[in-house]
Amino acid sequence: MADAKLISFADLSVDRPMPLIERKRIIGEQMMVSEVRLSKGFNLGTHQHANEQFVVVVSGRCRFGLGADGSPERREVEVKTGQVLVLPGNVPHSCLALEDTHILDIFSPISEKTGVDAHG
Repeated sequence: MADAKLISFADLSVDRPMPLIERKRIIGEQMMVSEVRLSKGFNLGTHQHANEQFVVVVSGRCRFGLGADGSPERREVEVKTGQVLVLPGNVPHSCLALEDTHILDIFSPISEKTGVDAHG
């Protein structure tokens, strides 16, 4: 149990990889959780990554595009307070914050770079 840690998001520094987003991250050996605050109008273009991602909406509302832009498989889904969007690895997706939104993003495996880092 020597490796167990107690971490408070309140003690972590904020980074802002793009406009209208604030993020705090805890990166472990096999998974990563980010506390994310999106301001209304935040818009992340379509991207994909090998990591599996769970988007837990604590409060607020976002519209996600799922699938490659222009493909017949492309669809949109609105994710709101209390819902979780499960994104398997390599699924193209985008995100638009319809209102100020508080999210917990859980990634496995870990990645120092996520979609917002590539678009920043």
